[in-house]
Parts: sequence; C-alpha cells; structure tokens
Amino acid sequence: MWKIENNLRKRFGCFLPMILISSLLVPAAGFANTSATNLPASDIGALLPIWSVLPFVGILLSIALIPLFAPHFWEHHFPKVSAFWALVLALPFLFFFKGVAVYEIVHIFIVDYIPFIILLWALFAVSGGIYIKGTLKGTPPVNIVMLLIGTILASVIGTTGASMLMIRPILRSNTRRQHKVHTVVFFIFLVSNIGGVLTPLGDPPLFLGFLHGVPFFWTLKLLPQMVFAGFILLGMYFILDSFYYKKEDKPALQSPEMEPLKIEGAHNFIFLAGIIAAVLFSGNIKLGEVNIFGIHQSIANLIKDAVLIIMGFLSLIFTKLEVRQGNEFSWAPILEVAYLFAGIFMTIIPALAIIKAGENGALAFLIKLINTPAHYFWASGVLSSFLDNAPTYLTFFNSAIGKFYPGMPEAQAVARLIVEKIPYLTAVSAGAVFMGANTYIGNAPNFMVKSIAEEAGVKMPSFFGYMFKYSIPILLVLFIIMTFIFF
Repeated sequence: MWKIENNLRKRFGCFLPMILISSLLVPAAGFANTSATNLPASDIGALLPIWSVLPFVGILLSIALIPLFAPHFWEHHFPKVSAFWALVLALPFLFFFKGVAVYEIVHIFIVDYIPFIILLWALFAVSGGIYIKGTLKGTPPVNIVMLLIGTILASVIGTTGASMLMIRPILRSNTRRQHKVHTVVFFIFLVSNIGGVLTPLGDPPLFLGFLHGVPFFWTLKLLPQMVFAGFILLGMYFILDSFYYKKEDKPALQSPEMEPLKIEGAHNFIFLAGIIAAVLFSGNIKLGEVNIFGIHQSIANLIKDAVLIIMGFLSLIFTKLEVRQGNEFSWAPILEVAYLFAGIFMTIIPALAIIKAGENGALAFLIKLINTPAHYFWASGVLSSFLDNAPTYLTFFNSAIGKFYPGMPEAQAVARLIVEKIPYLTAVSAGAVFMGANTYIGNAPNFMVKSIAEEAGVKMPSFFGYMFKYSIPILLVLFIIMTFIFF
C-alpha cells in the first residue's frame, strides 16, 4: 500500500499545486460573479451558482477515495484534509460575501454543528458505559434478533441512540466470525436509518416536522413502509448470514467458556432517558430566544445542550473504567466524526442555500419537476443520501405546502396537509429517512457505526464500495419496488 501511495505522489505530485489553486479559484470565480454584501442571508441561495458546491463534492470524494488509495496518509492527516476543504469554501466566500458569509458560517455552526456534535458525544459517552456482558454466539438467529431489537429501539431512542447502544454487542457476538462486514452494513440499513421512521425521536427530519406542526404520532402512518422494508431486509440478511455462517470454521466459533448474559453500567439508562427527555423538552417548550453573535438560538435548545453535556459527564464519572474497557471504548470514532463533519458542515452551506431557494435557486429545474408522491420520495431521498436529511426534508415539506396551499399560514396549511395530502408527506418522510442509508454520510450514525466497527477490526468497505456492493444493488432495488407499491 505504501508503494501505491508513493506512486500516487510521484504521478500527481507535480499537479498538486494546480489542483489546490484550481480548488480555490473555481468557487472564487463563481462568488465573484454573484457577490452582494448587502444581500439578506435568507436570499443567498438564489444567487449562488451550482459550482459553488464543488468544495462539498471535494470533501466527499476525499472521504471516498483517499482511504482507498492512501490509507496511511488518511489515518494521520484526515483532519487536515477536512480543514483544507473548509478553507477552500470559507476564504473566497468570506472575501466576496463578507458579513453575509460570516452570518451563514456562524449560523450553521451554532444552530447545527455544535448541537449535532453534542448529541452524538452524549449518546456515544452514555452508550459506551452500557456493557452487555456474557456469551452471545453470532449465529444467524441471534444476529437477526439483535437487528430486530435495534430497529425497534431506533424509533424510541433515535437512530443514533439505538446504533450506539447496539453496535458493540453485535460486534462482540460476531468477533470470532470471519464474515461480518455484511452484518454491520445491514445494521446501518436497519438500525441507523429505516428503524427511526415511526416517531419524531427516531430521526432529525421527523423531529423538524414535529416542530412545524406535524402531530407526534402522525408518523405511525409510516408503519406499513417500515414493516415492508424491514421484513425484506431482515429476510435478505438471514439468507446471506446463513450462507456465510456455513462457510465459517465451526470449532473456531466456540467460546472457551459460556458466560451468562449480564448488563453492567445499567445506571446509564437513566442518563439515556435524560437525553431523550431533554430532546423532547426542546421541541415542546417555548422559552424565547437569545442572540449569540447575531444568531437567534432558542433558550430551550441551549438548556437541552447543557443537559446532554451533563448526562455525558455523569456517565463518565459514575461508570467504572472496567465497564468501558469491556466495551473497548475509545474516543477515536467520535473525534473522526467531529473533524470530518466540521468540514462537511462548512462546505455544505452553498448546497443547502441553493436547495432552500427552491424555484429561485440553481436547482429550480429539479424543484419544478417534482409533482407526484413518487417524485417527492426520490427527490428528498437522493438529496438526503449526500446532504443533511433534516433541511432536505424541510425543503420538500415546505415545497408541498407552497404547492397545495399557497399563501396560507403554516399552522393551517400543515393541519390540512396531514389530512388531505397524506401520500405526499409520507413520501417526503420515508425518502429523507430511508435513503439516508444509501451512503456513509446520509445519516449521522452511519459514519459512527463504520468507525466503531473499524476500531473493532472489521474491514469496512470504502465509500464507493459500500454503495456499489451493498446500497445500490440492495436498497435501490428495494426503493424502486416500494415506489410502485406505496407512492
């Protein structure tokens, strides 16, 4: 592998300065033709050209390709790669848009990135203190039961909470197996994505819908879609896992000692309940707003973040070190997510702004073509595969309201939408949640699960390997079938 890296350096080293300069000049040229320092921040998406998303594409390709061709370089320098692409966007953006750019950058970090990382950190810290001790054999029946439990839990404690709680037990139960990549992949499909579609606690897009007037239990209307997708995927997994299990060396799978199941660190369930309560509190209680560097943030959200931090620290304080050692707990996965998503959140600013601009933005041609529930399912789904699925959901949620109830107050329009246009809202919801499984970055826990699995020694597929070997042949076909049945 070192030879490959050296060959890459020799072949492309002379072009590196040109690549770096071009990376800066292309977005800069686009901003130079569209800048307007007095423009309201809410209107910036109407001006940005489509090529302003190139830094975002660049960081996605870096995540996809560099670990494949230069793993040693990536292992030691991925924070620098993330910082590079963040600067590629930020420097010309700040130069040409000045105050508007400052507002957009500060806004996405205060409102989105920091709460995002706090939630992930809290769930990671608390779940890492829950150790399911004992002998679990990674047989197909055991694995499918664990996947089913995780899928159900995802709508109760969220896809992130369920993923962080269940990934370590399923990795330990399969530690003696040679073939286990497919188990982690189907875990991402089911627990990290599809299982979270039944309540607003399950996935951030649905929580946004709840904040905008969709009743808490309305999302139970997505039960048929979840049951259908879950049944198909669990059935496929059982067949695939049974096939691989027959190829395993059975004597090597035998544990020297049979140990009864036992949960250590069970007090962390109290902290987990505190996290869920804090999230529910922030969505139901209105306490006004405060101004932070020009950004309006609700007091309820700040209280939520404070409670999450407290829950995480309480878990660290009151959980024995031996419990975390039993879980093979380390901070490496959450650090990797924090570094990479800092770059992703920075470079995603133009993409989100263009989407939010709707028919006034560079993707107007796409927005105008979306008319049927099937269109909404695929549009929200495909964009959610690569962008943050929460604003993508909100964009098409608002698009449906504007299409059917133009000029009507939001509360009244939502009240009619959830009764008169059920197929449209179910399509947006299912697309945003289900298709987050299409890539590692489609939903926050995907990358977390990948990092934890790799930390445990599982050789996970690359960014494109995951797509071409698993999500495209399996999920794409499933979603096509679901389109004809449900949308």
